Amino acid sequence: MKSYALVLAAGLLPVVALCQKIVAPGSQDINTKYIKPEKSLYTVYYVKDTNWDKQGTITYDIVAANNQLSLTSSYTPKDNAWVTARTSVVDGSTLKSISYAADTKKTKLNLNFGETITGNYYSKETKKDKKLNLKSNEPFIDFNWTDHLMGTLPLDVGYKARIPQFYYNDESNVQVEYYTIKEVKSYSYGSPKTGKHDSWLITLLEENTGAIYNYVVDKKDRRLWQREMSMGNGKWEITVNEELDYQPIKNRFNKEQAVQQISNGNSVIVGTAYARSSSGKRLAGLVNTAKKQYAPKGTEIMLFPNSAYYEEWLEVNKKIRKQKKVAEVPLDPDFGHSIKRTKTYDDEGHFEFAELMPGNYIIMTSFDFSNSYNYSYVSGYTNYYNYWGYTGSTTNYGTGRSSYIDKANIEKRISIDKDGEKKEVNLKEM
Repeated sequence: MKSYALVLAAGLLPVVALCQKIVAPGSQDINTKYIKPEKSLYTVYYVKDTNWDKQGTITYDIVAANNQLSLTSSYTPKDNAWVTARTSVVDGSTLKSISYAADTKKTKLNLNFGETITGNYYSKETKKDKKLNLKSNEPFIDFNWTDHLMGTLPLDVGYKARIPQFYYNDESNVQVEYYTIKEVKSYSYGSPKTGKHDSWLITLLEENTGAIYNYVVDKKDRRLWQREMSMGNGKWEITVNEELDYQPIKNRFNKEQAVQQISNGNSVIVGTAYARSSSGKRLAGLVNTAKKQYAPKGTEIMLFPNSAYYEEWLEVNKKIRKQKKVAEVPLDPDFGHSIKRTKTYDDEGHFEFAELMPGNYIIMTSFDFSNSYNYSYVSGYTNYYNYWGYTGSTTNYGTGRSSYIDKANIEKRISIDKDGEKKEVNLKEM
């Protein structure tokens, strides 16, 4: 629960509700079935008004074994200058602490929990070790588990509780601090990937400093969607779930196979890229007069293997665009490794690809071109008169030629049937 970057600013008077129930290891309110062995990723922002400044990422990795739960959290700042790693092991049923290890930018800490808390504290700045022998007179929850503890509770409108939290600070003799759940209410969380989710909004008060935390927890599976921590002066630290398990595309992208397909063969593709004579805009019913608009010299041409993954990606995003409810699914981060690039080597759109294996491919390009067209215009009128006056007129027309810049976006599918084959293709705008 403690900030990875800044010290909390105390701006509110703490209110201690002594009559509220205490949630500590072994409490009947804790249901650890909601803690799933999985890896999750959160992005950390500092937010003030409408400005969201990304600070880094937190990865949570939970492992269940031998009736124990192990939580490894790693914080990486946006400049990747250092990594804070913390591992906390607790009893799998009660969340009672067993051990804790942390390696931060300035310190190392190892703790073993029993009747007394023993361990070692090392300062990287002073290069000094300190043996620890601590004793707590009350049960507590390791602060590393607070984010996940929220989802184990019997959340409902009006639910309240106090949580004793353990956090070792070498500059303080106080290791256990209390947090009060002040309010629980219904909330609709909007995910850019999976849409709306019925959730609980939990407001937590740090009694010692008056700092406020807001947790957004899914009502159905108790996933933590978002955590907000007040920092004073209208500033918040907001941690957002990136939904690593979001997999709308069932087929997986095979990076190794794709890379091999574009680099380990003996087949070649040679082609010409151009826009058709009827490409571009039609102005007043008149079509451009150029037969072909070739991709200019230096135009980039891209080729990549077609696959069940890519076809499903196209179909999924087509449905998403139609429904207009969530963001489109990005390509696999490794997809770029499957793209082979070349450039047209003359002003007539010629290009070449080599070292290709048999298989199905997609070729793409985009380029600007100039469309020219003929047009007619009214240049004037000829009026006719006789003795009695005006008798009529004729319209006089002129002709002209003009041009405008347009863009061609071209995609073509092609197959190579056998190794060593030479394939010729006209890459023209359809």
